[in-house]
Amino acid sequence: MPNPAHHRETCVSQKTATGVSPRGIKPKAVIILDESRRANVYGPLQIQELEKFVQIAPRIHTKESILEDPADLAEAEIILGSWNLPVIDAPFLKLAPKLKAIFYAAGSIRYFATEALWERGIRVSACSKEIGITVAEFALGQILVSLKTMWQHNARLRQNKNWERGPFPGIYESTVGLVSLGTVARHLVKLLRNFNVNIIAYDPVILPEQARELGVELCPLEEVFTRSDVVSVHAPWLPQTERMIRGYHLEKMRLNSTLINTSRGAVIAEDEMIEVLRRRPDLYALLDVTHPEPPAADSLLYELPNVLLTPHLAGSNWNECRRLGRMVCDDLQSYLQGRPLVGEITRKMMPYIA
Repeated sequence: MPNPAHHRETCVSQKTATGVSPRGIKPKAVIILDESRRANVYGPLQIQELEKFVQIAPRIHTKESILEDPADLAEAEIILGSWNLPVIDAPFLKLAPKLKAIFYAAGSIRYFATEALWERGIRVSACSKEIGITVAEFALGQILVSLKTMWQHNARLRQNKNWERGPFPGIYESTVGLVSLGTVARHLVKLLRNFNVNIIAYDPVILPEQARELGVELCPLEEVFTRSDVVSVHAPWLPQTERMIRGYHLEKMRLNSTLINTSRGAVIAEDEMIEVLRRRPDLYALLDVTHPEPPAADSLLYELPNVLLTPHLAGSNWNECRRLGRMVCDDLQSYLQGRPLVGEITRKMMPYIA
């Protein structure tokens, strides 16, 4: 774990709010997160900034310690959380009778949000949009080098030990296909606008006029795979998206094309994908996510030369978590001022988010 002293970031907002109630009393807050994330998300400087607006309990808790010693919950109006929160169910809420808001410096809230939370009217802000920036940056890097078929050339160079270059699409006027146009993909589209590429996408929810505003051509899922030089998957893992991408989609990909997945492994039928990759060594799959994670010890994903596995690197890690702490600070101030929250998630949104 990095030295907290090295994390000189701050989440100082440009806003002038004091974050103090009309009585001049700051609301009480408790920090709960996985211990390994502590220095990255809520390091000393972040806590110093947060304490301008709330009274933070002296002890920084894990999900285990807050249940073993719940005294800090009794007076807390606010939870400042991150990865590995406890489930916020009815028994938990009995320990937190004054809780009004949760600020979650991470992405998906599905594992801890319950009906009891929504019934109590507790507001929730999460940092999915900020994590989306990091994922989009990671995907952009992979897309650009994939358009130069770096992976195929590396393999050929190692085998033949010469500088022979095969045909490849390159970046200029190539086609990038996106599966889903959610938060991550929309930021990725903005980044791709710095390059002369054609962007096509499949998203059954987005309206055609929305796609046009983004400068993206909507098309059926199968067409994304047949027309693209690189396909980047950004679909959330929902019942309707599980195993959505099948072997026959990959079978129709262009020669020497690349599949990138930074969303969730379960949206791809991995058994079918493996069979296609075994038959088509020209295709490469860059998998930052799998199902399960990590793959089983006997999975062929470890053996196939045209599969590059990374351990869920795309999301916010280490220094990148500073962005999440900053967003929590900003949304906390907005909450105390009665302004809209950038990261707010409501009960109605739950069926549509990962």
